[in-house]
Amino acid sequence: MKRQIIAFAFAVAAAFATSQAPASAAGLELLQPGKLLVATEGTFPPFSMRAADGSLDGLEIRVMKEVAKRLGLEYTPVIIKWESLLIGLQADQYDITSDAMDITPPRQKQVVFADGWLESGGVVVVPNNSSIKTPDDLKGKTVGALASSTFTKLAQDRGANVKDYKAETDGIQDLVNGNIDAEITDAIGAGYMIKSANMPLHVLPQFVSHIQKGFAVKKGKPELVKAVNKALADMIADGTYAKLTTDLVGFNPAPKDPIRSIQQ
Repeated sequence: MKRQIIAFAFAVAAAFATSQAPASAAGLELLQPGKLLVATEGTFPPFSMRAADGSLDGLEIRVMKEVAKRLGLEYTPVIIKWESLLIGLQADQYDITSDAMDITPPRQKQVVFADGWLESGGVVVVPNNSSIKTPDDLKGKTVGALASSTFTKLAQDRGANVKDYKAETDGIQDLVNGNIDAEITDAIGAGYMIKSANMPLHVLPQFVSHIQKGFAVKKGKPELVKAVNKALADMIADGTYAKLTTDLVGFNPAPKDPIRSIQQ
C-alpha cells in the first residue's frame, strides 16, 4: 500500500508539472521537444556577433532568445553560412532562422515568415574620400554585396560591377583596404560597424531600399509561426524589445506596421 501511495504521489506530481508547462510550448512543430533550433550566421554585427566572453550576442540573438524564453523552450543556436540558410531550413536542420533576412515576395513563396521583427533598409557605404556621392554614381564601379542577398540586385540595377561576399564583414574590410569602391549593405549593420570600429567610411544619406526583417519558418508549421508572432507582439508591447535593442543601435527598430505572416 505504501508503494502504491508513493507511486500515486509521483504520478500526481508529474501531471501537475506537465500542467504548469507553458501552453505556448505545447503542440509546436519542433524538431526536438523542448528546444528551439535557431539558425544564425553569427558574423553580422549588430544583428549577430560574439560578445567579449565568446557568447553569441546581437539584435537577432537577443530577440530570439526572448522569444524562446516566452515559449518555454531552450534557445539552441545553429551556426550556418548565409547562402545555406534556406537550404538548411528546408532540410529540417533547424526550426527557424534568425538571421537578418529581408522579407520579399520571392522568399515568401519559399518559406513562411513570422511577422516583421525589425525595419531597416539598404544603404551605400563608401570611403570618406570617395567621389561617390549618390547611389546613381555606382554605375561602372565595383560594389560589394552579400551573396544571395537583395543588395546584389540593387547594385546591378545601378550598373555596378558586383563582387559577392559570404560575410558582410569581409566586404566592409575589402572596402577599407581599397579593393572595392563601395558596399551596399543594411543601414543598421553598416552604422554599427563604422561606429564601433572607427572605420574611415561613411553611409550615403539616400536609402536604396526600405525593408523589414523576418524570422523564416519552413511551410507546414502554423502553430510555431503563431507562437512566435504572439511572443514578438507581447515583448514589443511590454517594452522588452526596446530594452533589448536600443543600447545596440541607439533607437527602437521595431516596425510600426509589421508585415504579417502569409500562411500557405
